[in-house]
Amino acid sequence: MDDNLKDHEDWGPFGRPLFNDPQARALSRVGVVDVGSNSVRMVVFDGAARSPAYFYNEKIMAGLGAGLSDTGKLNPEGRVRALSAIRRFVALAKGMGISPLTAVATAAVREASDGPDFRAQVERETGLKLWVIDGQEEARLSAQGVLLGWPGSYGMVCDIGGSSMELADLSEGRVGKRLTSALGPLKLREVKGGKKGLKAFIKQTMAGLHAQMEHETAMRLFLVGGSWRAIARIDMERRGYPLTVLHEYRMSSRQVSKTLEYIEKSDLQELRNRCNISDARMSLVPYAIQVLRELVRVFKPKDIAVSSYGIREGMLYEQMPQRLRDRDPLIEACRFVEAKDARMPGFGRALHRFIEPLFKQHGWQRKRITRAACLLHDVSWRAHPDYRAEVCFDNATRANLGGLKHSERVFLGIALLHRYANKREGTPFENLFTLLSEKEQLEAEILGKAMRFGAMLLLSTDEQPGELQWRPKKKELEIVLRNRSRPLFGEVAEARFNALATAMGATPIVTFKKKRVT
Repeated sequence: MDDNLKDHEDWGPFGRPLFNDPQARALSRVGVVDVGSNSVRMVVFDGAARSPAYFYNEKIMAGLGAGLSDTGKLNPEGRVRALSAIRRFVALAKGMGISPLTAVATAAVREASDGPDFRAQVERETGLKLWVIDGQEEARLSAQGVLLGWPGSYGMVCDIGGSSMELADLSEGRVGKRLTSALGPLKLREVKGGKKGLKAFIKQTMAGLHAQMEHETAMRLFLVGGSWRAIARIDMERRGYPLTVLHEYRMSSRQVSKTLEYIEKSDLQELRNRCNISDARMSLVPYAIQVLRELVRVFKPKDIAVSSYGIREGMLYEQMPQRLRDRDPLIEACRFVEAKDARMPGFGRALHRFIEPLFKQHGWQRKRITRAACLLHDVSWRAHPDYRAEVCFDNATRANLGGLKHSERVFLGIALLHRYANKREGTPFENLFTLLSEKEQLEAEILGKAMRFGAMLLLSTDEQPGELQWRPKKKELEIVLRNRSRPLFGEVAEARFNALATAMGATPIVTFKKKRVT
């Protein structure tokens, strides 16, 4: 049989892995530099191209755009700091063997009268060529960054930088209409007329954006940019939210209003320390939260999601072939981790095939989490046995995995915890369990115990030990074992099978050939 066809059949709807494909390997380590109005950052992506890890990530709050509205020029101190940062980034990239770096500059450099001079200086002194992009291109790249994490997304992307704010429409995984505006916090703090003048300027500008976007009110809003992430972190602090991963954090319109009030009543320095936000970023938050409140009031999104992926990730997405873009970032990342860290790469596929009959009634979203869990079930085997369950949970909830809601992170974590432990009570993560209902926690436990049992019987990536049969109406869970697998069904395997049946509220049935044991 042709290898491509065989792989496709083995992997079913997910297709064959692509991280070893030549086009994907060419993207396995990519360096990008983003010269923004407020910060200059270098990111080096590594790993599975569809859901890359951050091999290196460094940011300098240079403040290039500070005072731009008044002087029309880049901030002199910001120029010095930005150039110093770029020199360092170029040297680091050479040391890592990454060449060439891809670098873009946004609002401050494109609007400043001395922007071309700064660009020429950067190229002359570092050899790095800055691509100065306009607002619409900035919006497009930011939206593509969102697509890296949420393929097939729909709604609107809002990217806030220091000197501008961009909007981009997403429909069926494609970027549509794009707009740019002067609603960046660095510019807003230079608006005349005090609080009243600032509020009027934001309101008038937002109304113009809304009229041009012609958006329906029932939409999803993706927030991209450091100021939005800072606000999300403050919202987490206000709510006592248990998981501090910013990517895929959700807020409601009501929560945005409450956080505005919370910020206005708080000592900003004390709040900054509690939330671990830099001074430079915190100084912009009071302006950004006013923009966010008006954005939410005018566009009335039904769902607000924070994206850690933006323009830099969009630059990586830009280089991907379409067949790689279409892949599920979660599954591709889990495959990569399994190939790198598991004792038996490929075992996750066999395990998934074995336990799949228990989850046939689940929707596609839960099925992808089941597959991800099987791929990750053994990647933490090097951890000390006493802490392996906790390490699994911690990795699942905090790892850089795209395409996961917070509740799905916790579901995946509980499943992997139960892969190595029978109970989850008494772990240091109990406060995170509240992100799931009791029913969802039980479903995750069942998945974990199914993997825990299956791992006892599978000896290879090719041969199945038997078949699991789940009859929900009769509440019967049966394992039909092949003769060759009979020696594997020892005391521990039997105990794990019974624990799985108990979690499912089922009667356990063991069948060897035609003989039944109940």
